Amino acid sequence: METVQSIKQRFGIIGNDIGLNRAIEKALQVAPTDISVLVTGESGVGKEAIPKIIHQLSHRKHGKYIAVNCGAIPEGTIDSELFGHEKGAFTGASQTRSGYFEVADGGTIFLDEVGELPLTTQVRLLRVLENGEFIKVGSSKVQKTNVRIVAATNIQMFEAIKKEKFREDLYYRLSTIEIPIPALRKRKQDIHLLFRKFSSDFALKYKMPTIRLLDDAVQLLQNYRWSGNVRQLRNVAEQVSVLESNRDIAASVLKGYLPDMGTQLPAIVNKETSGSDFSNEREILYKVLFDMKSDLNDLKKLTLELMENDNHKDVQEKNEHLIQKIYKDQNLSNSKHESQILSLSESNQKNETIEIVKPNENYDFIEDIDEEEETLSLHDKELELIKKSLDRHKGKRKLAADELGISERTLYRKIKQYDL
Repeated sequence: METVQSIKQRFGIIGNDIGLNRAIEKALQVAPTDISVLVTGESGVGKEAIPKIIHQLSHRKHGKYIAVNCGAIPEGTIDSELFGHEKGAFTGASQTRSGYFEVADGGTIFLDEVGELPLTTQVRLLRVLENGEFIKVGSSKVQKTNVRIVAATNIQMFEAIKKEKFREDLYYRLSTIEIPIPALRKRKQDIHLLFRKFSSDFALKYKMPTIRLLDDAVQLLQNYRWSGNVRQLRNVAEQVSVLESNRDIAASVLKGYLPDMGTQLPAIVNKETSGSDFSNEREILYKVLFDMKSDLNDLKKLTLELMENDNHKDVQEKNEHLIQKIYKDQNLSNSKHESQILSLSESNQKNETIEIVKPNENYDFIEDIDEEEETLSLHDKELELIKKSLDRHKGKRKLAADELGISERTLYRKIKQYDL
């Protein structure tokens, strides 16, 4: 009866982490059956060891074991690789070819990075899992195969299913038993053991003394995030073994081999929203401009109503409320701008002339209302708003940016764009 420890020795697995031991125990339990297994974990954690254990401890151990990296095969040829093709099935098919599922009949196929399979291939794979049948590319003949499938992936399968990049029914077929492999950063006590093993192997390979980590270097090694997991650790051990003449390695030396040490970790960017800052600003500007246009139309309507209505007082109150709203929306409610608000003079006689206070000497508000409706250009209005705000704040970009509701960096970009 195989034990976890004997399996580790047999397959060269190093570590005493609980999560790792549990993964090996699961592999031991499912090996004698023909249950489909899905191995999950980040890239570089060593997922390929589990399918080997399962195959070697199963009744299929004398059959073929084929490992297929699904992400490395082009989409146009993967069906042919897995299921074979008939002569003349496509350009370049000069002869009939047997696929992996035909060759591995009676054995085990390990589908690494199964999440990268095209949807059309997923349909074919689902049929193999359900009834052991497949059809070669370019053929109409159904063939049978008796193959055990062990798959592995480093992607979040439920996210792929949600985005319709992976079939939900295939996922449940593949993951009858799911075996997760923990990331290296969660196996802190195993990190130094692995580093020592790799260092010893490279010392023998390159015929040089084995490197040794000092205590501070061990601490640094265990606290590093290891985004590349065991693969990255092995790479670092090889670099240090080859390049360092002093075989006692301190933390200060080891830091040079660990990317991003002592710097802020990169931020995670959502691909769906990355690069959309300018688009969002443009949408906000559109909304501001159209709201402004709507308010101006309302103001014109009320002004006409005032000119034609006997009850000037009620209409004027409505008009003044609207004016206040416009300037509030534009963040122009301070005392300086209040002096520039349109005001209607009280009138005791019908059809009395309405006086308009101009915001400045060079801007005729009533004339530009009509022009605003006819030539509403995003480029022109954006440029005009920026110019006015900069002039108002005497070129102080921070105050102008606050008033415009954009970041100072964005304002600086706009200034360069419009050559202000």
